Order: sequence, then structure tokens, then C-alpha cells
Amino acid sequence: MANKIITLDEFIIKRQNDFSYATGELTALLRDIGVAAKIVNREVNRAGLVNILGIHGSENASGEDVQKLDMYANDKLIECLSNSGECCGVASEENEDYVEIPPIASENGKYVVLFDPLDGSSNIDVNVSVGTIFSIYRRVSDESGPCELEDFLQKGVEQVAAGYVIYGTSTILVYTTGNGVNGFTLDPSIGEFCLSHRNIQIPKTGQYYSINQGYYSKFDLEMRRYVDNCSDMNLRLRYIGTMVADIHRILFQGGIFLYPSTRKYPDGKLRLLYECNPMSFIMEQAGGKSIDTQLQRIMEIKPTELHQRASIVIGSPQMVDEMKAFVQKYSASNVLG
Repeated sequence: MANKIITLDEFIIKRQNDFSYATGELTALLRDIGVAAKIVNREVNRAGLVNILGIHGSENASGEDVQKLDMYANDKLIECLSNSGECCGVASEENEDYVEIPPIASENGKYVVLFDPLDGSSNIDVNVSVGTIFSIYRRVSDESGPCELEDFLQKGVEQVAAGYVIYGTSTILVYTTGNGVNGFTLDPSIGEFCLSHRNIQIPKTGQYYSINQGYYSKFDLEMRRYVDNCSDMNLRLRYIGTMVADIHRILFQGGIFLYPSTRKYPDGKLRLLYECNPMSFIMEQAGGKSIDTQLQRIMEIKPTELHQRASIVIGSPQMVDEMKAFVQKYSASNVLG
């Protein structure tokens, strides 16, 4: 007998007892995100056929050029998240400020969603994998009114769900609600995400390290030494330039992903709320670890602004521990001390 196909919607409904809050609310939100992912996937796959490639002509809140497809994905996510009435506001890497979502039937939503609508979008023009990253929090402000900034500036440990979609040779949605990590592959013949990777667990160690080694000369001394150590240990360098794709590889094959601080970005470059926190939640739920280059657990960092940047070291637990021990041993302060 063939294995029964389990769709994303079926799986979410079956697992909704995992949620400590009213069961239907988060279920509806995750389904909204699944719908948005299908729409974005369709546009990504036909991006070369229509006039949505290239620069949009403006910069996002982080000062980077906005791709046309970025804005399309951004708008579709906001549109879909407005459907169920469970979301009272969204924050996006592409928007300067958070966006309030008006209540449906006079009831304000109980959740806020933060997302990077199209991670690695500069790779689209050369047909390299891109992705969507999302993070869901239960609001902390008064539910009788609109959402507030404090709803978005929560530590990563407060996330109730997080996930990513990778648009590659196949389209895969990976998510967690704090009870393990599961992956769903989009079957284009039926237009449904189907359970394909149950209870994902990252290997304890691996043979890969992923870092933009072109910035080697701009790294801190101990980071340069650690990169040299990776080379000395004959680890294989793999760097795609799309965080979702690089971490997706490591999640399944083991390894370590590093985006340290540089002279240009002394606090790190990746966004804490839209990239680091959700990917850290997934990684920890899969048995991995995630810290910054100051050796602090990413999900314990208290955000102070929507577009706060952070450095990150994430991946197989043994490799993150080894990197931490290496930095503690060879940090400039220890050498000088």
C-alpha cells in the first residue's frame, strides 16, 4: 500500500493541539502563509517570462536595492495574511515601519507576523534559489486596540511559529511551532504542499562550512583564525548567498553557517527579526544551535528596533560549540590579556 499523502493543511489541522492557545487561530495563519507561498512560487518560476525581474527603483529600510519581485512577494504576503483575521499586523524587511491589519468582524487579530518576503532576491536574475522566511508572535499589547511596536520587538524565544520556503529545484516549506520541524514539498500537479520530511533532525556535526569568504580580510582576528581552522580541517566551503538555501543544506547535511560582523557592518548584516530569529528557532527545534559572534544565544537577544542587525553562527551543535570554544581561546582580548 502506497504511503498516504498528507497535505500541509491536513497536517496543520492534525497538529493544532500542539498550540497552547486557541487552536484554530494559528492554524489559519499558517494556512494563509502556505497560500502566499504558492502564489510567490508561481511568480518566481515564471519571472523570466514577465516584466518583474530587476531593480524596483527604490531602496528598502536597510538601504539595499529593492527587486521588483521583492515587492510582489511583500504585497502578496500582506494580502494573504489579511484574510483570516488572526493577524493584527505585519513587519517586513521591505517596509520602514510595521503595517497594521484592520480587524475582521470587529475582532482584532491576536498575532503579528514578521517576514523577509524574498531572501536572496539578487540571485533571481541568475536563476539561483531564493526563499521566504517568516516568524509569528502572539501580540502583547491590548487586544482591544491596534497592534503596537512592542508586539514586534519580542525576543526570539517568544516565537510561537517560524518557517521558511525555498524556491529551488523543488519548492519546500519548512516550519516549526515549537514541537519539532517538518518539511513539505509542493506538488505542482495538485497545487498542494505535501509532507515530505518528517521530524527533521540536523546531524550533530558535518563536513561543510558556509561563509562569504570574500570578506575574509574584513573579519575580526579570531574569525579569520576560525576560517583558517575550517580550511585546515579540510571542511568543504559552500556559500550560495541566499541564507535560506545555505541553511537548508546544513539542516539536512550538517555543517555551520557564519555571517560575522565586518568593518562595514560592525553589528552584523543580517536582520535579527526577519532572518536570524526564525532560522534560529527552526535550527534549535531540529537539534542545532545558534549564537552571535559575541557568543550570545540569538533567541535571547532583546530587539530594540525593527531592522536591527545581528551577526550569526548557526548549525550542527558540535560545530557551533567548537567555534565558540575556538573564539574563547583565540579572541583578541585573551591574546592581549
